[in-house]
Amino acid sequence: MTLGIIPARGGSKGIKNKNLVLLHDRPLLYYTINAAKKSKYIDKIVLSSDSDDILAYGQTQNIDVLKRPKELALDDTTSDKVVLHALNFYKDYENIILLQPTSPLRMSMHIDEAFLKFENENSNALISVIECDNKILKAFVDDNGNLKGICDNKYPFMPRQKLPKTYMSNGAIYIVKSNLFLNNSTFLQDKTTYYIMDEKASLDIDNLEDLNKAERIIKGFIA
Repeated sequence: MTLGIIPARGGSKGIKNKNLVLLHDRPLLYYTINAAKKSKYIDKIVLSSDSDDILAYGQTQNIDVLKRPKELALDDTTSDKVVLHALNFYKDYENIILLQPTSPLRMSMHIDEAFLKFENENSNALISVIECDNKILKAFVDDNGNLKGICDNKYPFMPRQKLPKTYMSNGAIYIVKSNLFLNNSTFLQDKTTYYIMDEKASLDIDNLEDLNKAERIIKGFIA
């Protein structure tokens, strides 16, 4: 059994009421709820929020809603605390899929492909990623006033073609086994695999420019 958790707090800095702002005539939150509902592997969806307006919208979408306290909806509240709060109320689920509503172009196909990879590789966790420029591996850090390779002293002097590929979390999909998360509340468990998404699907809505870009992409999908 798999629990899909959608964290959607009321406050936001870049865009006011971001999770309910309209994107192609629907609230931003709609796209993540819709993707979760269409997923073949999510058995229950719960929307976690401090906002009565967001929770009311969730109820119109026929999913579970969970009111979380204000102290779990601050600017610096981390997703692990939100997940732990939800697990206090939903105890009988083997796996958790966390889906942030700021990734409206992540679809059910992505969720299902990621979950199959998670299962087929017998992983403990999975994080969706986008491939990024590996030149970061050539960087140095300050080590008590001396230079040290950011992760390996050989990498700064190697041709980029010989460096390992590097990936950044795109914030779209996080999967983890519930019992492991309860013991160690992180999505980076031992044996964490990854699911690569392209740049469009990885778009994360942080400001109005991102929202306008998503609007253009969605119109392209529909045309």
